[in-house]
Amino acid sequence: MALLAGQGVEQIELTDPMRAIRAAGGEPVIVSYSEGSFVAMKGDWEHADTFVVDVDVNEADVDVFDSLVLPGGTLNADAGRIEEGVLRFVKAFHETGRPVAAICHAPWILIDAGLASGTKLTSYASLKADLVNAGADWVDEPLVVDGNIITSRNPGDLEPFCAAIIEATASAR
Repeated sequence: MALLAGQGVEQIELTDPMRAIRAAGGEPVIVSYSEGSFVAMKGDWEHADTFVVDVDVNEADVDVFDSLVLPGGTLNADAGRIEEGVLRFVKAFHETGRPVAAICHAPWILIDAGLASGTKLTSYASLKADLVNAGADWVDEPLVVDGNIITSRNPGDLEPFCAAIIEATASAR
């Protein structure tokens, strides 16, 4: 399973899905637009751990992954949404019909990948206007599943978010 993240990712939104994937017998792979490694954050102000990139997003093959997780973090999502390689990968992955899961600020990436319009989504509350303006049906719920897109609002929703990723991935196999 691919976790697409880079500099400034919210650490718990990366590590909790990684733990859930491993617990379900899967292999988490960090795909990134950051070169070599990146530093995660706790909130937007405190540096956390450094993570090594497994695969550069421009070299990643959507066909080798069962699902795609987009962790949030304001800095990570804001940087990712303007990276052409990220947008290409997310669009291509969505077209496979396999699960694409985004939490917190990561739905910004869905906007720029052209996946928000006509989709029921949730996100961190400050993204509501951006998502609505992009044509999404935004709701304030802990977990939203619309087709193969899974979204959650914030780290407080990680339990249902991770469970939905594992369930959707098992169903897609």
